[in-house]
Amino acid sequence: MANIPDDRDNDRYGSSKRDERLGSEEQDTRGSRNAFQDHDLIGDATAEIKEMAKGGLDHPSTKPVLTGAAVGVVGAAILPVITWPVGLVAGAGFMLYKRIRP
Repeated sequence: MANIPDDRDNDRYGSSKRDERLGSEEQDTRGSRNAFQDHDLIGDATAEIKEMAKGGLDHPSTKPVLTGAAVGVVGAAILPVITWPVGLVAGAGFMLYKRIRP
């Protein structure tokens, strides 16, 4: 996917109006990491799944993820195009993502 710059807040000299609104302490603490780039998603998901496997039903993420899987299966039963395993994985994956990145 191409990186297309967002020119809505930029003037013709390239400085952002948003940067002018932020105080100097906020500019220093927000860093250079783009909000749309998340390189730790796979690592965080792997760690959460391992913790869920160790904790079982006592882990706080287990019940919402199982509920999401059940909703995905029901949704797949209603939609004739999607099979139940796809619905199960999609529902569980969505809820796991929502638990990791609220």
